[in-house]
Amino acid sequence: MPVQADGQWWQHAVFYQVYVRSFADSDGDGIGDLDGIRSRLGYLELLGVDALWLTPFFTSPMADHGYDVADPRDVDPVFGDLEKFDLLVAEAHERGIRVTIDLVPNHTSDQHPWFVAAVEAGPGSPERDRYWFRPGMYPPNNWTSIFGGPAWSQLPDGDWYLHLFAPEQPDLNWANPEVAADLERTLRFWLDRGVDGFRIDVAHGMAKPESLPDMDPSLIDRSEILHENAIDPRFDNDGVHEVHRMIRKVLDGYPDTMAVGEIWVKDDERFARYLRPDELHLGFNFRLVNADFDADAVRLAIEASLHAAADSTPTWTLSNHDVVRHVTRYGDGELGLRRARAMTLVEFALPGALYVYNGEELGLPTVELPEWALQDPMWKRSGHTKRGRDGSRIPVPWEGTEPPYGFSTTANTWLPMPLEWASLTVEAQLEDENSTLSLYRHAIELRKTHPAFAGTVVEWYGAPAGCFAFRRKGGGLICALNTSPAPVPVPPGEVLLASEPLVDGQLPPDAAVWLV
Repeated sequence: MPVQADGQWWQHAVFYQVYVRSFADSDGDGIGDLDGIRSRLGYLELLGVDALWLTPFFTSPMADHGYDVADPRDVDPVFGDLEKFDLLVAEAHERGIRVTIDLVPNHTSDQHPWFVAAVEAGPGSPERDRYWFRPGMYPPNNWTSIFGGPAWSQLPDGDWYLHLFAPEQPDLNWANPEVAADLERTLRFWLDRGVDGFRIDVAHGMAKPESLPDMDPSLIDRSEILHENAIDPRFDNDGVHEVHRMIRKVLDGYPDTMAVGEIWVKDDERFARYLRPDELHLGFNFRLVNADFDADAVRLAIEASLHAAADSTPTWTLSNHDVVRHVTRYGDGELGLRRARAMTLVEFALPGALYVYNGEELGLPTVELPEWALQDPMWKRSGHTKRGRDGSRIPVPWEGTEPPYGFSTTANTWLPMPLEWASLTVEAQLEDENSTLSLYRHAIELRKTHPAFAGTVVEWYGAPAGCFAFRRKGGGLICALNTSPAPVPVPPGEVLLASEPLVDGQLPPDAAVWLV
């Protein structure tokens, strides 16, 4: 059924994150592309998702696999072209699936025409004012890059430029009005092509304090993106909210469109500022990502998330392209999978918007890749002390019994696929009612159609140690989680769905259940 007008669709949507390089390859080069996504829209319709989030497919030298954008208003040839993008949007809409795309406003590629012009123009030029250039014998301050090492690189003419990520990703100067004007052109370019919304990369970035004060020295050896603003001046500066107000003003001129921000901000009150009525519609919430598989820790994460989004719509996610997949975070092998299935039911029982990362519905783990296969610039700049993010970006296995599992016509995929994934393919799980894929399909269907999922208030019940139970006030859905080592009685009610079979009417360890 085609997409229907619904000004609030994003408040209850299931978004499906497509890491474009890893979803489906249509031309046999081992890299996913737009036509590959279009060829699998039937699967996404069957899964029941409401919207896609596509990671960057823009023109890029791929120093950070697309997050270093050289032209934000065109498609990189490795992924296709604008005509292929238009076809993808049109067919997705015909199937009732909305399309949202990444927006990268904090930085550009060093191959962007603006930065190329800035390098050529020399110190003190207007071209350099679009970025953060400073003169001097030494770096302007002690800021470090999220990818490791200093956040400043020096040009041969003596000027330093700021890059909070890789050196190939120079930070834009949002005090320059040309920067905002260019982003508005980008927004309108894609909105006019039918895009339904944007995921804003590093949404707590952009604004920098003019004086560029030093970081707290205790942070220097920690390449993290989640610090308190009081001691980390790189992020969450108040000026960033003017950027989001500009974005929202543009979106308000296009009915049924939205924006979600990647907001790595710990403080609930500061997080809530991004969700004011004239700013972002949604804010990515990473509290479940950071919570251990422990009932108390998960409950605290849920309560904090609901508090931070008290006047807006909460979002929930367990994995994405930048973190270890939750199957792997929660334990080895079958233990990790059992816990991941349980947490899926917890997540899907909560009010708000959901983000599912491609492959999590198959129970894919993060893969330990050999060093020769690693490509992540975060790993390359960390002095080989981290494995990076590549292990969570392995291409999706579709069918067959050996690599590339229908992802491509070549086994030489951009990241190698494990030999032991035959049981995890879509084909292997589609008709198995006990598979993780079937669990996701059933959970999404119930979430959309069952009246128990009405209401936005969560009420907590008393529960045994290592467990919790909550109820959706309004609809009446009850969700119970058992992270203890022993089976526990389930709350009264009719079982709608369980991550593992109940044993003598009790909820086994590492499991969750829905009841009405």
